[in-house]
Amino acid sequence: MRLALLFMGSAGFAVPALEALARGPHRLLAVYTQPPRPAGRGMAERRTPVHEAALSLGLPVRTSSSLRDPAVEEELRALAPDLAVVAAYGLLLPETVLAVPRLGCLNLHASLLPRWRGAAPIQRAILAGDGETGVCLMRMEKGLDTGPVYACRRTPIGPRETAGSLHDRLAAMAAELLLAELPAIAAGTAVPRPQPAEGVTYAAKIGPEDQRLDFTRSAVELDRRIRALSPAPGAWCTARGERLLVLEAEPVEAPPGAPGEVVALPLTVACGEGALALRRVQRAGRRALDAEALQRGFPLPLGSRLG
Repeated sequence: MRLALLFMGSAGFAVPALEALARGPHRLLAVYTQPPRPAGRGMAERRTPVHEAALSLGLPVRTSSSLRDPAVEEELRALAPDLAVVAAYGLLLPETVLAVPRLGCLNLHASLLPRWRGAAPIQRAILAGDGETGVCLMRMEKGLDTGPVYACRRTPIGPRETAGSLHDRLAAMAAELLLAELPAIAAGTAVPRPQPAEGVTYAAKIGPEDQRLDFTRSAVELDRRIRALSPAPGAWCTARGERLLVLEAEPVEAPPGAPGEVVALPLTVACGEGALALRRVQRAGRRALDAEALQRGFPLPLGSRLG
């Protein structure tokens, strides 16, 4: 059955799903995404990754900062979609919008629901030290990621996994899952299962308080934080009064020292438990360097303190 679809997404996670739908048999009526916003040093307006992808595919794009505008709701009804597919949109869908598509609204979510409902499931899974995650396709309802689930796919989280590498793998998995489940949903034979009441956790949005490295914590925990925030927004500490972005690090064995003290060269730092070798770092306004190169232009000798 050929469906008339709406696609709603903003972040890069949603792009593979949009591209997969565009290659398939269904008709994409419109792509809804968040409006361009100032970004970068020059604060020039930047389109979302979904916006850019939709333009390259020749699809009509609609931007709005809210779906509660009566004019937007009227526009959606006029399109008369069979189904809406939502992925990493960043806007809440009011109940009036959820009721517009004949077959409802689907959401692709980057976790194994009900674990990590919310805005930052990929980062929170790595921060928590989870050994496994995945993607779920659910039918949307009023609550935050509470809807019944059609299907999930699982994948291990590697010991050196970053949010960037995991994001890309999950985005591809989400597109495959969507294509696999759409025929049964279109035919009305797919039956979603309610999420269990046990195991609910919430993936709060990453904020500035998540980015600073506290060396009184264990090296294992700090390593997870660095990987969870890589490549963006990044984890940081201070050194010689400057902010130092830590792009890569690894727990290692090293001589003892006070938390934050450089205890081995080129740049191994004592933690509350264990030690962390900072492998790749970046000073504000400079290019990223490995630790040895940093030491040549910005020496941090034994006994230096990072905070």
